[in-house]
Amino acid sequence: MLYGRSAETAAIDDLIGAAAAGAGRALVLRGEAGVGKSSLLDLAASRATAMAAPVVVLRAQGVEGEADLAFAALHQLLRPVTGLLGTLPGPQRDAVSGALGLAAPSADRFLVSAGVLSLLAEAAAGGGLLCLADDFQWFDRASADAVLFAARRLRTEKVSMLLAVRGDGQCKGVPELPVGGLDPESAVRLLDSKAVVAPGVRAQLVSLTGGNPLVLGETVALLSADRLAGRAPLPDPLPGGEQLFGEQVARLSGDARRVLLVASLESDLSLVLYAAAHLSAGDPSPGPEETSGNPLEGRPMAGLHEAESVGLVTVSGEKMRFRHPLVRSAVHASASSVELRRAHAALAGLVEGDRRAWHLAAATVGQDEAVAAALAASAARAQARGGYGDAANALARAAELTPEPLTRARRFKDASAAAWLGGRPGQAQTYLADARRLAALATGADGGLVEEIGQLRGRFELNSGDAAEAMRMLAAGSGMGMLADACEAANCVGDVDAIIEIGRRARAFPRGFVRDVVVGMGAMLADGSGGELLRGAVERADELAEAAEFLWASAAASYLGEADAAAELAGRAGRVARVSGMTGQLPVVLEYLSTAERLKGRPAESAAIAEEGLALAREAGYRNSEAAHLANLAVVAALRGEEEACRRYGEQALAIAVPHRVGLRVGVAAYALALLDLGLGRFAAAHDRFMAITRAGPGAGHPTVVWRTTPDRVEAAVAAGEIEAAREALAGLERWAAEARTPESRALRLRCRGLLDGDAADFEEALRLHQEPFEGARTAMLYGERLRRTQEPGKARGHLRAALETFQRLGAEPWARRALDELRAAGEAAERPASDAWAALTPQELRIARLVAEGASSKEVAVRLFLSPRTVEYHLYKIYPKLGITSRTELARLL
Repeated sequence: MLYGRSAETAAIDDLIGAAAAGAGRALVLRGEAGVGKSSLLDLAASRATAMAAPVVVLRAQGVEGEADLAFAALHQLLRPVTGLLGTLPGPQRDAVSGALGLAAPSADRFLVSAGVLSLLAEAAAGGGLLCLADDFQWFDRASADAVLFAARRLRTEKVSMLLAVRGDGQCKGVPELPVGGLDPESAVRLLDSKAVVAPGVRAQLVSLTGGNPLVLGETVALLSADRLAGRAPLPDPLPGGEQLFGEQVARLSGDARRVLLVASLESDLSLVLYAAAHLSAGDPSPGPEETSGNPLEGRPMAGLHEAESVGLVTVSGEKMRFRHPLVRSAVHASASSVELRRAHAALAGLVEGDRRAWHLAAATVGQDEAVAAALAASAARAQARGGYGDAANALARAAELTPEPLTRARRFKDASAAAWLGGRPGQAQTYLADARRLAALATGADGGLVEEIGQLRGRFELNSGDAAEAMRMLAAGSGMGMLADACEAANCVGDVDAIIEIGRRARAFPRGFVRDVVVGMGAMLADGSGGELLRGAVERADELAEAAEFLWASAAASYLGEADAAAELAGRAGRVARVSGMTGQLPVVLEYLSTAERLKGRPAESAAIAEEGLALAREAGYRNSEAAHLANLAVVAALRGEEEACRRYGEQALAIAVPHRVGLRVGVAAYALALLDLGLGRFAAAHDRFMAITRAGPGAGHPTVVWRTTPDRVEAAVAAGEIEAAREALAGLERWAAEARTPESRALRLRCRGLLDGDAADFEEALRLHQEPFEGARTAMLYGERLRRTQEPGKARGHLRAALETFQRLGAEPWARRALDELRAAGEAAERPASDAWAALTPQELRIARLVAEGASSKEVAVRLFLSPRTVEYHLYKIYPKLGITSRTELARLL
């Protein structure tokens, strides 16, 4: 029976009820040991199974001894529903199956996490699903990451989650409910249910224990009748935490304590009894073959019965369970370090694989290459399944056990890389510092290792630190890999001179795809001669397979002045990255995918991708990627005329990008503010902002931002009466885009010419060439404005009306108002056109609708958007009525 938990009970009922109604969410129950979190999970399970439509309950408990075994907790949680794996999209199914050891491993942790969300949604298809995670602070990192990924994304799934955690266990992004001690009245009721306690003693106990239910109950059981009656003083201090069970453990026989010690490390009953038997016999290292035969009898079994009889453990089937995690803590506290190592050694002889490696490591004093190698092999298996955080732990411990300095340094370096891919940048930096120190001290240092360490340092700095410093670090390398990374860093900084120099150095390496792009970028900036190399890279796009390659091809197109081609290639990088490769780099890929969607005139999709990327970047600790997504959100807000949101996002982006000298993102954020002024008709202010972008140096601006925003700058300059500045901008655009061949790039140049020269033919040809709706609508509006002002209102109205309809459909409110005002000035008593049905869709619905309209199945959409297929179907159920249709076929016709 629970006392005084009305608020917690109400929260649990609300959580379960909301999920059953299709509004899934998660809640963290955080409190100290013994406060009653497990009892609240029990209550939740009973409430869920008692509902009219019974809810499926999945439950897992973190075990301290398994905290380094990748996906151990996830296997425990999902085991009852693995039969549903076949319903998942292929990439998600394969990733989850690999993580659980049911198929070949997949190294992408994002796919594993998305697959977990899909599997939970499938299991919830009936009356709903409740996930209960107890002692979440002891979940292995791979499992914790996957569960938290799903918890943060519960929306329309009929899934509820309760995570019980104590201490500082991280549950970032999930709402928390603190669980404290009982109020005095409830605490007294609990005491009265346990024993007869004098009123004065009751008050003392409640005060001294803080109302902790476990401490109250255990303390009463330990107190004598005289103390309960107030005839003798209470112990000072009262036992707390593991001390509650310490005396009970100390009173046990040696056989019982040995059984408990082994059980604190492994829960399998047979393993516990065999290992305890060998410890009793003085042989701590049995072989695997010695686990065969009849169940053990004698001293270990007697010790087990003794521990059971006093209520410290229970046996269920083949598993031993402690009454409370504090019992395990008390057992550990009562054992010496020698006894712990002997217990680990005994278990290491009875198990295989990852468990054996960890037991050997715990049993080893000093350094041992054989044990270190076993642990490194365990790390490789964890990493192959996407368990990067656990692999990092294993590699770091392997490094500590490694006697040879260079091998030790290499393992710390590998631990650093795994920690980074696991979204733990602080841990990664610590391990990398260890690797650098060891490599510097080692005799006959391995040059390749030193370069790998330097490359990691540069990558870490580029993702989360000073981009200019990252460029310096990476440019110090001698290999093409580091030089390519240095070029990427220089591109982020916007350092033209550095890109030119890196391109010059890259000429010394054999021809290759990335090398050609690096050389071409440098030559293009130096004297415009790199067009052939860049064109060749773009034309090879159909041969590419990796997301990183598509991003390099996108960069090549950008430097050719073909923003539309660059956007298309970035979109392909995003599609590839969602289903393979680029592990740990998805937030970075989404930066470019969000930009691509915006350049294609899809602001809603751009914003949705930026929001997704922002969440992933924050989870992974990628600060510079966070700035990129904030800057993209600022631009979309500017397009929509959302001034407060634009300034907020822009300021947040600049607060990261300026001190980190990420000139590319500083430039995009500055562009957002300039575009906001342009859209709202503040032409002089917009012109000043655009001019400031052109003058910004490395770390504060970027050449491609200058190039891409030149059409906007020309428009602002003409509207502000700065004709000479507009002509200079157009001349620069003509030079930069001399190699550009795409229709969109030609259309933008023609629009700029039309603005300056007033030639109708330029506008007409630009309208014929435009591929992107937003830019096409802008050209139509500017042409319509010119026609109206040259006394041709009849010709102007058609262009202005088309522009208004497009702006309204895209949600570009400032431009829609401007087009409407011009249309009225042209003599048409115009009203706003009826809202386009697409405008009624949420960003997520719009992304799903477009993908389905393009022919993607629900499973394919789920993979690309990291959703469950059921969530996709749910959104389609809501999309169809909004669009006035009933099928996918009709949706395709609307595209």
